[in-house]
Amino acid sequence: MAYLLLTFTALFWAGNFVLGRSMHLIISPIVMAELRWTLALLLILPFALPRLKKNKKIILKHWPILTLLSVLSVACFNSFIYFGLTITTATNATILQSIIPIAILIFSALWFKVHVSKKQWLGVLTSFSGVLILITQGQLSNLLNYNVNQGDLYVLIAVLFWAVYSVLLRYRPVELDGFSFFCITVIIGVIVLLPFALIEYFYYSPPMDWQKNAKLTIIYMAVFPSILAYIFWNKGVEELGAAKAGLFIHLMPCFGLILSSLFLKEQVLIFHISGVVLIFFGIYLAVFCKSSGSAQAR
Repeated sequence: MAYLLLTFTALFWAGNFVLGRSMHLIISPIVMAELRWTLALLLILPFALPRLKKNKKIILKHWPILTLLSVLSVACFNSFIYFGLTITTATNATILQSIIPIAILIFSALWFKVHVSKKQWLGVLTSFSGVLILITQGQLSNLLNYNVNQGDLYVLIAVLFWAVYSVLLRYRPVELDGFSFFCITVIIGVIVLLPFALIEYFYYSPPMDWQKNAKLTIIYMAVFPSILAYIFWNKGVEELGAAKAGLFIHLMPCFGLILSSLFLKEQVLIFHISGVVLIFFGIYLAVFCKSSGSAQAR
């Protein structure tokens, strides 16, 4: 059952990218992130309130790190993903998510002096080569002419935010249970996003057409990649462990390619395949192919 739950988790996350791309002309990025997490909050709040009251002292004691983690994940990561999807394809966005383990490894080495072997650094460079192929569409001359996909750069910024968030999770208060941590993260994120969403809605967003597809998109985003993915992920980690569960994240590009082709009619081109191969080979070298004396970030 854990394998099935983790597979669905990757599918839900990939679906979030595809829907974000399909609705980019109807719902502006920050408004999309705010609506998604506000609805998710309303759905979990009845279950969360008793736990939040119980953990009130812990939350108040650790509010600086909780705020930082929320801003990095709920606010910044999601907003920049949706910004990127206004310009780039869902195919590119899901593939670029694959470099998260590489980014985490780099930050762990820089900040916490985690030992990284030569083979792992080779993996970092290999994955980075795959990213360059994606953002330049296989034409490295585009890089020299500063003609790169701006949407891909937004997604890369989102990836960096998530990597920093993941590394800083070691400072998360251990006294706070997982569901309470998730709830307070969502609450803070919704509050932080609100003023930016209002400014975007009233001054920079085109008139929003609340058609059926837009409503269904927000409902999907709130329920599946937010709440259910969180529950399924935690259950999978509990049964299989974090190391095995983490492997399922790499299903996202596969699902992303399939869903983007089916529903958005996006073409899978040679540079996509080349980028995927280099990124995944780099991940293999940097994360899965351990050498003697190397250590992985926890």
